Amino acid sequence: VSTQSTGSSGINAEYGAFQISQIPNLLSQVTVAMQSTIFVLALLAVAAAKYDPKNCEVCVTFLGKFRTQLDALDASVQSNPDKIEAELRKACKTKQPKDERFCWYIGATETSATGMTQVVTKPMSFHKPVEKICGDLHKKDAQICDLKYEKQIDLKTVNIKKLKVKDLRKILEQNGQDCKGCSEKSEFVKKVEAIAREQGRTEL
Repeated sequence: VSTQSTGSSGINAEYGAFQISQIPNLLSQVTVAMQSTIFVLALLAVAAAKYDPKNCEVCVTFLGKFRTQLDALDASVQSNPDKIEAELRKACKTKQPKDERFCWYIGATETSATGMTQVVTKPMSFHKPVEKICGDLHKKDAQICDLKYEKQIDLKTVNIKKLKVKDLRKILEQNGQDCKGCSEKSEFVKKVEAIAREQGRTEL
């Protein structure tokens, strides 16, 4: 019995020693697996955060309109970042909710918590394309490209008089306008028809 016990103890000891010797290998395998997982997750994160101007609607659209406004001004304004910032802050006094939010993100409103206007104004002074400026802003804060305009009603084809007041309000809002003091639907219709004419509609 003593011999069998001694033999069993020896086997158990050898087995235990074998298990302990395998710990470094197991840890190594676990480390490699974790590194692979982290690498894959990092690639996915990079792919998800990749900038695409087509997916940065508000930034590209707003800065595109602003670029057009700047081009109509004197060259001394177009080439001066400080003067461009002054014009940017004027443009940011908008009633369009998404444009206003974009302006808030870049620090061009009075309530902005951060300031990134120089990322816009300096490159604007040497006519850097707005798509690339939005790419620079995306690197600073990817949320900028999360801003999307609400689907707009086509004023060239829609029967304006049949729209509900809430839709008429939305059209005014999307075009940076309001109808203060309006109480009748006909008043909203009149304001929206004026916008439609500005956009090239001739028959109402």
